[in-house]
Amino acid sequence: MEHGRGIQGKASEQSDEGKYVLLRDEENLHSCIFDKPLPCCGCGIGWFCFLLGFAIPLLWYYATTLYFGNYYRKDPRERAGLAACAIAALICTVAILITVACIFL
Repeated sequence: MEHGRGIQGKASEQSDEGKYVLLRDEENLHSCIFDKPLPCCGCGIGWFCFLLGFAIPLLWYYATTLYFGNYYRKDPRERAGLAACAIAALICTVAILITVACIFL
């Protein structure tokens, strides 16, 4: 273990007693950037579109375009909700195709 590095890659400094003292968490450097709450009542655009998509399925397709357009790079907390919308849009598309195929064939 090199000097100045603690357990699990956390930057630390050796105190007078020989113990390591945590200065900061290198694994979570961006935590202070995301202190502001997410839009849409705090749940984020992705989860908001996912829930409202059960009433208006076009919102799933809107959120899917945001997902593939890398919208979540602005705020990584949006990624899970946008991915859920992409999956819901895929399932909705398959259900529509099966329904149309059964009606016309």
